[in-house]
Amino acid sequence: MEEVVVFVTIILSAGIAAGTPILYGALGEIFAERSGILNLGVEGMMLTGALAGIVASLATGSVWIGALSGMVAGGVLSLIHAFISITLRGDQVVSGLALTIFGAGLTAFLGFPYVNVPAPKFAPVSIPLLEHIPLLGPVLFQHDLTVYVCFVLVPVAWFWINKTRQGLHLRAVGENPAAADALGVSVVRTRYVYTVVGGVLGGLGGASLSLAYTPGWIENMTAGWGWIAVGLVIFAAWDPWRAAFGAYLFGAISRVVFDVQMLPTAGLPQLAKVLLSPEFLRMMPYAAVILILVSASREVVRRRIGAPAALGTAYTREEAEG
Repeated sequence: MEEVVVFVTIILSAGIAAGTPILYGALGEIFAERSGILNLGVEGMMLTGALAGIVASLATGSVWIGALSGMVAGGVLSLIHAFISITLRGDQVVSGLALTIFGAGLTAFLGFPYVNVPAPKFAPVSIPLLEHIPLLGPVLFQHDLTVYVCFVLVPVAWFWINKTRQGLHLRAVGENPAAADALGVSVVRTRYVYTVVGGVLGGLGGASLSLAYTPGWIENMTAGWGWIAVGLVIFAAWDPWRAAFGAYLFGAISRVVFDVQMLPTAGLPQLAKVLLSPEFLRMMPYAAVILILVSASREVVRRRIGAPAALGTAYTREEAEG
């Protein structure tokens, strides 16, 4: 029984640690999409934030400056996306994909000198007294500060979106920008602000990856986690609490996949060997994201799952008045 408790503790604790970078990206995407802006550039923003965090922390010796630099880097990319999508009224899907490709290429080029270079990192900080609670202590209260910040950010994001006047404006712009505009809410400003907030959080997610979860830099180190964050938003129905559950679940599954690789498969049927192969198990979450995104592209599905009605739609006051 004790071995089972230890195993569960390890899986849950690892799930929270692995899920934190994804959750930052997902929370940022929730803010952006709630305003009506679809951002498929999360992967690029996380990569850029991860590299910026490493470069700044190596230059200054401070992980805090590294994290701040990651946030700025993600914010700059999201500002480009906002300009294309809001001011120029460009295609949001194309803009987001372009930024993901740009971020991957830019970080591969600029990050080459930093590959596997030891860098400062956020050290685990155990919370006194709480760390000794059976099961919950090791699972929740023996992490680095980026994890604890995310713990706080989830309820704050939920409260902001659902219980504040600013959150009401955000939801109104995402559902019916013309009506929000008629009531005096600036659609352009709201969309700009929350798109940039989304990029800042995505950059922080990347920085938490390179400065905490897997300290250091390697090319394409996010490995598609930005796409997981995008799919997670739809899975969570744009709710921060559900996004947290999904992110930590993905993290736990990732740890289980790692452990399954150690299991002997000799003597098992061929189908079982395929299903237990690390390649197949690692593929499944990404296949699920593809299915989620394809399903969410259908209007009837979007209405059923509660997607913001104006998501992905450009808005101008002239068209609304016409």
